[in-house]
Formats: sequence, structure tokens, C-alpha cells
Amino acid sequence: MTTIAFIGLGVMGEPMAFHLVDAGHDVIGVNRGRDAVDRLVEHGGRGADTVAEAVTEAEVIITMVPDSPDVEGIAYGDDGIHHNAKSGTLHIDCSTIRPDVARQLAGAGAEHDLRVVDAPVSGGQAGAVEAKLSIMVGGADADVESARPLLDAMGSTVVHVGPAGAGQTVKAANQLIVAGHLELLAEAIVFLEAHGVDTEAAIEVLGGGLAGSTVLDRKAAGMLARTFDPGFRVDLHHKDMGIVTSAAREAGVAIPLGAHVADLVSALRAQGHGDLDHSALLLLVEQLSGRSSAIPTEEA
Repeated sequence: MTTIAFIGLGVMGEPMAFHLVDAGHDVIGVNRGRDAVDRLVEHGGRGADTVAEAVTEAEVIITMVPDSPDVEGIAYGDDGIHHNAKSGTLHIDCSTIRPDVARQLAGAGAEHDLRVVDAPVSGGQAGAVEAKLSIMVGGADADVESARPLLDAMGSTVVHVGPAGAGQTVKAANQLIVAGHLELLAEAIVFLEAHGVDTEAAIEVLGGGLAGSTVLDRKAAGMLARTFDPGFRVDLHHKDMGIVTSAAREAGVAIPLGAHVADLVSALRAQGHGDLDHSALLLLVEQLSGRSSAIPTEEA
């Protein structure tokens, strides 16, 4: 049994922490909202009111928060990880942040005798609930191997992709591909509907061919029904596309289609849809096609 401080019990962090409890670990949860902490306690974990309280007795710290500044605040603050964790503690950051920040985090951690790996995840809420996340891990070999049993409890595909920051670089590529898939799936659905095709049948046959993908399998049904309950919010994918475009610019790499999709995600967010699932790109395609439809509500 490992004592784990799990910081960030959001849509994905909460089920990830549950899996660690189920695997027999002592999990101490910290979250901005207390409700998630209470649910973890009901599931067999423990709760803490502050990061400092949780990390003081932890052997492993897992962070799962929205953005680079959130991770930096948790790590560097006076009541954060670096000033309160025990020497030799392993910090696994499962957040999606900038690769350069991940590298800085690892370097600063080493100065405090902390072992840091970046381990961003892909698979959305469903993948987190089903413990089928794909986890791309960056860090020193020995540290990654120490983290692996815990990552295996939360994901089905855990791959060490290189040194510190490499996990975040691969995650950026992942988000680039997912955004492109979602946009093209949205365009295909609007195209099919405009021609009066049985879209459910069309999606079934498309899924069995080269056009098939996890994005199609997990997102098409909700898009057809115009239900955009957030498994992964537009706001977060907008942030991730900013990471992709910035990292590509720094490397001198052209991502013309990716940059265009980033603009579309940004436009969708600017229209007030940031809290919807990223599959809501369908709404923007409909609008551009003059075929806008209302988002279904419970009352409707």
C-alpha cells in the first residue's frame, strides 16, 4: 500500500483517485470543492483541507489540475509540494501543461530532492471511469518504473516516451489529432444530414472502415443527438490547442490544419460554449453551413 496525495478531483481526477483506492492504496484527496473530497472519503479514501496537509505524509503525489499555472502554484507555493513533501517523494503530474513547464518542474523538483514525471492522460471522462486511459510518460527511467504500478491502475496504455517534458509533448500531439478528428467528424455529420442520409447507419459503416477512430466511437452518438455534456470541455481543448500552436512555433514546425482547427475551437469558445464538450464543434459547422440547431435541454 502506498500513501498517495491526489490533488485535483475533477471530472477525470475523481475516478482516477477511486481506482487507486480500489487497488489498495491510501489516497488523500485535495480539491477546491469539498464535495469531491467527501465522495472520495465515502469510497474509502481520506480527505485533506490543504495541499501541505496532504503531501506531508505522502510517498507519492499526483496532480490533475487544468493548466500550467495551477501546477506551478501547487508545486512552488509556500504551502505547496516543494516546501512540504518528504525528501525522495515521487511527483506524478497527470495534468496537461506546456512541455517547457514540465521540464522546469522536473528540474525544480530535483533541487528539492523530489522525483518528478510528467504523465498526461488521454481518453476523456469515459476512459478515466473505465481505467482505460492512455498515459504518455516523461521522466527518468527509474522514476517512471516507480510510477508505473500506479499508472497501470488508472490506464490501459502506459508508455514511457522520453525524458522530462516528453509526455507533455506527446499529449500536445494527441490533442492536435483529436481536435482534427472532431472537426472532420462534425463536417461529415452536417454533410450527411444535408443529403438526407441515415446518419446512424452511415456512422456504423464509417466506423468499420479506415475512417473509424476512437473519436468516432465515443463522440458520434452524442453529436447526432446534439447532447454535449462535457466529457472534455471546449475551454480545456482551447487551452491545449494554445500549447500545441506555441510549441510548434518554437520548434519551427508548420501545422496549417491544426492552426485552423485551433481558431475554430477558439471561435466556439468565444460564442459562449466553453463549458460544452469539445464535440460541440458540430454547432460551429452547422452555423457556418446555415443549418444551426438549438442545443437540446432537459425541458425540451
